[in-house]
Amino acid sequence: MLKDGRGTDVTFSVAGELFHAHRCVLAAWSPVFEAELFGPVKEEATQPIRIDDMEPTIFEALLHFIYTDSCNAGGNVAMQHLLVAADRYGLDRLKAICEDKLCHAIDVETVATTLTLAEQHQCVQLKDGCLRFIASRDVLRDIMMTHGFKHLVASCPWVIKEILDKMIEVSIIQW
Repeated sequence: MLKDGRGTDVTFSVAGELFHAHRCVLAAWSPVFEAELFGPVKEEATQPIRIDDMEPTIFEALLHFIYTDSCNAGGNVAMQHLLVAADRYGLDRLKAICEDKLCHAIDVETVATTLTLAEQHQCVQLKDGCLRFIASRDVLRDIMMTHGFKHLVASCPWVIKEILDKMIEVSIIQW
């Protein structure tokens, strides 16, 4: 349905790229799309709905999920952006899939950014995975040198205490 474009009745403009879709399909999957497309302040069908804060590839991956129930986003950064989009549109299943994939991609360079994302979007599983990664390895010094860690400290300073608590917990268990 999405690829052949038959019966589409809504158009989105994402960074100048147009995406055609079906209102009913979007509304069935997303309470946000339902409110936006059928609520009292619904968007008019004559003009494309502009989405200014998302990359076209991420919106395309979001639509792909809605129409196929499968996630085709690329690397870690794309998955982070897709998680944000899933949260924004109330797509809990997609958010959980992104969380799971990000949990398996944690490394020294990405853990602080991923932890910030998990905190900001209430991703309990992802947050726990990040905390366990930090606490179970001798990597904190390397993590603290990343730009992501500086951003974590600035945007979610209370998480530093959670990192320390997790490190103490792990050291007690190992002791």
